[in-house]
This record gives sequence, structure tokens and C-alpha cells, in this order.
Amino acid sequence: MKINRNIYLSNVDAEEALRTYLQAIEKNFENHKTEWIEVIHSHQRITSSPVFAKYSSPNYNAAAMDGIAVKAEKTFGASETNPVHLFRGKDFIDVDTGDPIPEDFDAVIMIEDIVEVEKDCVEIIKSASPWQHIRPIGEDIVAHEMIVPANHRIRPVDIGALLSGGITKIEVYQKPKVGILPTGTEIIEPGEAIEIGKIIESNSRVFEALVKELGGQPNRYSTVPDDYDELKKNIARVVAENDLVIIGAGSSAGSEDYTVHLIRELGEVFVHGIATKPGKPTILGTIEGKPVIGIPGYPVSAYFVFETFVKPIIQKFLRQKMIPRRKVEAIASKRMISSLQHKEYVRIKLGRVGERLIATPLSRGAGVTMSLVRADGVFFIPQNSEGVEAGETIEVELLKELEEIESTIVSIGSHDLILDMIEDALQKSDEGYHLSSAHVGSMGGIMALRRGEAHLAPIHLLDERTGEYNLSYIKRYLPDMDMALIKGVKRIQGFIVQAGNPKNIRSFEDISRKDITFVNRQRGAGTRILLDYELRKRNIDPNDVIGYDREMMTHMAVAAAVASGSADVGVGVLSAAKAMNLDFIPIGEEEYDFAIPVKYLDTDMIKTFIKTLQSEAFKETIRNMGGYGIEDIGKVVLISS
Repeated sequence: MKINRNIYLSNVDAEEALRTYLQAIEKNFENHKTEWIEVIHSHQRITSSPVFAKYSSPNYNAAAMDGIAVKAEKTFGASETNPVHLFRGKDFIDVDTGDPIPEDFDAVIMIEDIVEVEKDCVEIIKSASPWQHIRPIGEDIVAHEMIVPANHRIRPVDIGALLSGGITKIEVYQKPKVGILPTGTEIIEPGEAIEIGKIIESNSRVFEALVKELGGQPNRYSTVPDDYDELKKNIARVVAENDLVIIGAGSSAGSEDYTVHLIRELGEVFVHGIATKPGKPTILGTIEGKPVIGIPGYPVSAYFVFETFVKPIIQKFLRQKMIPRRKVEAIASKRMISSLQHKEYVRIKLGRVGERLIATPLSRGAGVTMSLVRADGVFFIPQNSEGVEAGETIEVELLKELEEIESTIVSIGSHDLILDMIEDALQKSDEGYHLSSAHVGSMGGIMALRRGEAHLAPIHLLDERTGEYNLSYIKRYLPDMDMALIKGVKRIQGFIVQAGNPKNIRSFEDISRKDITFVNRQRGAGTRILLDYELRKRNIDPNDVIGYDREMMTHMAVAAAVASGSADVGVGVLSAAKAMNLDFIPIGEEEYDFAIPVKYLDTDMIKTFIKTLQSEAFKETIRNMGGYGIEDIGKVVLISS
């Protein structure tokens, strides 16, 4: 069935949409059922009513130490000059920790404070006070007192207290059943053969894990193709079997995006279109009175829509408060421009440089899953704001613990695959440091050091006059800073071309041919500087290079463009070509080093960084990647101004 393209019903503020929606589905929370479960299986479940102790704990007066139980008044006056003798069976009995204390006794003397003078007779030189070393009845828990309140998430320590109070079963809210229905004719399951036009379905598995984390019961269904009748039948079934339904994809404005029409036909649509980026084509509706949410298919959109709408609904089912994440102030390391139409979610990498937290934006595309993996926090650019400038103070909502962020080396500069290997090696180290790597090109890294926004900058900058790498740029742009170079790798740059080199690309002259499509690196990247140098040397006009203005932020992105067929050639490193099974034509060797202010060399993080570079295990990893020279790796070169 074909239908006309959707027109969004609204561009509603996300917070307003959530308030309206929660009010519309309030009865679902009020009528949510409870169940009785064994305490030993209650970890992370939510109590539906307060729980009161059945017994006291301890339920008898118990010895708190190994020793003897005595009547305290019989020990009064004991001292070194006036020792008191006590007789077993008459004045005391032997007790171990936890033993009941008979009514005739009201104190315990520790075994190390008594001296046995003869059989069944002990001597003490210090009097006992009443009820010393005795745990009285109810010292921990008194019968009928409340152990945990209603709406309480059961922790391991709560299980111990409940069992000690004689409770073996408790009443909890049922886990809300969350039906997850992925849709799309182009969708395939993980493990199936990938082909052009097919997309591996992963969003539903992310939803599954998030639902479990929140205390719900995820029910993931098989993917349904973009067929109106099939979707209608499956949506009705999923709604009948669950408390809340997530429909993945099909929420946008395409001719085969049926979700909004089906929710409207089977129930009611409250909102279609929210003022956020990513996540605009969100659908909030009900079927049979149950909440049904249409979530966009792009992974980043899907995650933020889940966080904004699904998470608070699950928390409402379980009577849990919506506790906001911790927020911190940080300095924006790059300009972030935004549309006036939307609230925008910007994924952020954070690291502490000196006294300041530095916030570097990650890729902002709605489909960039790795921006979520790498993000330390989120910055929300408000609707009606054009964004922020570099150097401005912004508020970042944390996705990770601040302690983890503060043990992070902030690296801003040129990209190379070895940065991922360094991050992996650092995390495996005993110190457990992290590497936050933002790819803005070599010159971007130099500028970040000048602004005090990075610990180090990976660079590979060729001085066209001398043929020297890196040193002259540091002296030129950072003349007032005490700087050093941590030597990295010598790496081979070259033409990344499709397997078999079908276009027979061999030289810089070839990339200006009319049958060749090129893909470039961004301005300020060392690779871009190298390319421009070689083009000038050969009097090749960049305007004659088809694709010169198409920019990629990493070597892997260049390789991916060539592998996909959208470009015939790009300039990059051998390791990127090998990773994508592409051919490689070398054009020269360059030095990829780490510029660093001298003041950071003595920090534990940088000492570990250098130790990692110099380790045999790391060197072996680099050798196996291919295309690198490691003769001086980890060597520190101080730079005189």
C-alpha cells in the first residue's frame, strides 16, 4: 500500500511534549499491577508497599565477643591491686560470639581480659559494666519496624536486612513489559550477509539493554517489512502483549513510513514531530490506551528519543523519580553552530586540562553510533539559539563518572589508527588512564595547545622550505610556550584506491583526470597540507581535481569513501587502506609525532603514555598494523625557542 508523504503535525518542544503525553497515559501508571516474589530474587525490583519486620534481629540477647558471661555487679571493685576471682557455673559461663545470654547474666568479659588461676576459676582486674559486649534484642531490627519503604529499589544490603527481619517474600511492581518492534524492508539481522541497500538492525538490541537497565522486561519481536497490512497486524499483537510499545523506524515523512498512520488508525496520535535535532520525527500515541512510541531509525536519534520519552515512562510505571544526570561547566574547544528551529543534542568528549574541563564536540550526524560510544557527556543547544563560539563556557550533562573523565589525556589534532591502539593499551595498564582523541587536523591541534585546551596534539606538518616535519610549526605558532615533541611513528602516506586499482592511478597528475573522483581531508589536516604542497609543486589547479572540496575528518573515512565507490582515490595512510582491503600507492614517508607543553611531561598520565609507546607489546601491535616505522617511538625531544 502506497500513501502520500506525511506532514508533521507539530514541532513541539520536547519537555512540553513529554508533560502532555504523561498526563494522557496517567491511568496506565495508576493501574499497573504488582506481584509477590521471593526476597532472594528481589535485587533491583521496586517495592509497591512498605515492608515491616516480622522478627527482631537479634531476637535474643547475644554475646558480641568470645569470653565469659557474668553478672556485672559481681565484678565491681576489681583492679590490679584488688583482683576478683569468679567461679565457672556459679559466677560465669563460657560464651562464644552469637551465643544467647541467660537471664541471670548481663555482661560479657572478653577472653583476653581474664586469667585462669585454677580449674573453673578465673581472675579479673577490671570491673564489667552492665550490658557490655552484649547485643540486646532488636539492636539491629525491631519487630514491626519498617525495613524498606514503598517505591524503593532493592539493593543487596536490603536483601540481607529483609531476611534478618524474617521476611521471605515482598510485593513489588511488575516489570513493565516493553514491546520492541523493529521495522523496515531494508533491515537484516546481525550475522546475515550484508549487501548494498541492507542495514544491520541494532537499535532494538540497544533498547533491550536500556529497558533491562531501567527495570523493565523487554520483549523484542522480529523485524516487520514496510508492508501496511503486515505492520498493522503485528502492531496490534505487540500492543496486546505489552504495557508499552516502541516501533523502530517508519516514523519520518517517506511514502513508506506507515507508523503514524497505523497508530492513528488503531488509536490516537498526540504528537508527530518534536523540536529536537536529532529526533524530530518522533511519534507519541496510544493504542487501546497504552503508550505507543514511534522512534526514528537513525541510531543517535533513537537513543535520545528513548532517553527523552521511553525512560521516564518506565520510571513512572515503577514509581521511580526522574533524577537528572550530573552537570558540569566546560570550555567549548570548537565553534558549534545550530539551527534556530530545534533543541540540539551535541555529543561531547571531555578532559581536564589544568583547572578547566575542555569540551570537544563529536560528529553530530543522527546516524553516527560511535559518537554515542565515545561521548562523555551531552551539551544541549537550546531552540532559538545559533550555537556557541569556541572558548565559551557551556553546561554538559555527564554520561560517565567525572573521576573517569579526569583521568583522561586530552589529545586534539591529527587522526591516525594508532590512537585507538594507544587508548586500548592505556585502559589495559595498571593505571587505567584514558585517551580522548578529537580529530581536527594538525593545525587544529596546534591551536588547541595554544589555547590551553589539550594535553598533547598529534601532528604531521611538513615545512615546504626545509622538508622538516613538525618542529618549525611548533616554533612558529607556539613561540612563548616551553614545548616538547614525543616522537611517534614514521608512516607511509599514499593514494588509497579501489582493489586492483581499476583506474590505474599512479601519480598526482592522475587525480586531476576528468574520469577520477577524489576525496580530500579537512583544511588544517597534515595530509591536506601535504596534498596542497604536491599540487603546487606540479602546478596542478585544485579546481581541476573533482572532489577536492569533499572533506573527511579521518583516514578511515577517506578509505571508506573509496571502498564504497563514491570516490576513486584519496590520500591517506597504509594502515587505513589495509583495514578496508584497498590498494595503496606510496607517495612518501612522514613523521607523526605528539606536540606537548613541557609542564605536562612530569604528570603521571603522560609518563604512562610514554611508557605505553615504548612498551614491546605496543610496538608489536604497530608492527602488525603495517606501514609504520617505530625507531624513535616514545623519545622526548625538548624544543628550544
